Amino acid sequence: MKANEIREMTGEDITSKLAELEKERFNLTFQSGTRPLENPLRLRAIRRDIARLKTVQREKTTGAK
Repeated sequence: MKANEIREMTGEDITSKLAELEKERFNLTFQSGTRPLENPLRLRAIRRDIARLKTVQREKTTGAK
């Protein structure tokens, strides 16, 4: 997910996507404790997407670019 795509989303969309990714990250972390993951790089991608979402969400609340 690109930052430009996130900036085009509404605040509600960002919040819902953030909750969805947090849930997916929790599930993958839990699964990795019990068995090897099919795609371990997915965790890294999810963490980065969460960071992007939070950054853009913060930009929107503070009125930054």
